[in-house]
Amino acid sequence: MSNGVRHGLGIVAGLLLPPLIALGLMYGVSHLSLTMAQRFELSYLGLGLIVLCAAGLAFLVGSRLSPVASLMGGLLYVVLGILPILSLFGMSLRPEALLPGMLRTGYMGLALQGVLLMLGVMMLVASAFPSRWRGRVRADAPGYPGYGPASYPGAAEQGPHQGQPYGRDPYSPEPFGGESRPEDTTRPMHRE
Repeated sequence: MSNGVRHGLGIVAGLLLPPLIALGLMYGVSHLSLTMAQRFELSYLGLGLIVLCAAGLAFLVGSRLSPVASLMGGLLYVVLGILPILSLFGMSLRPEALLPGMLRTGYMGLALQGVLLMLGVMMLVASAFPSRWRGRVRADAPGYPGYGPASYPGAAEQGPHQGQPYGRDPYSPEPFGGESRPEDTTRPMHRE
């Protein structure tokens, strides 16, 4: 998958999934807490929604889709988490007035306890890693220093089963046979 397609799918996922996950969390937390307070029993619907929303958040944060999805979701959750805190300082921004009953209760519970702010910061930090913005390096791409049997003299006779992993010399000063390294490769330590 090319980087353009990956980031395009990340934008679509960032527009659709974070609001749906936020609504599911609000309803699930509200349903779970009201059922436990009124009937002293566990709400399987509320618990199932919370687990499903946690899986959706894990997908946004940990997938190779694109960090744009977690960036957009993180911004949404930070804004939703900060608005009730700003209303304590006299600003009259009240998004809970737009939500119906159960969602309003869930939003106020999540926002005033700082859960939405915490989730937003987590998603922003997860999208800040540079390795998530790079695409994968393909093995057949030109310039990739692959490990072939012709990487050093005599490799064709020895092969990978005689102590030479993938046909390269582990004692050569240049681990890739003089070719340039990929940018995300660590350098081996040579001990003498």
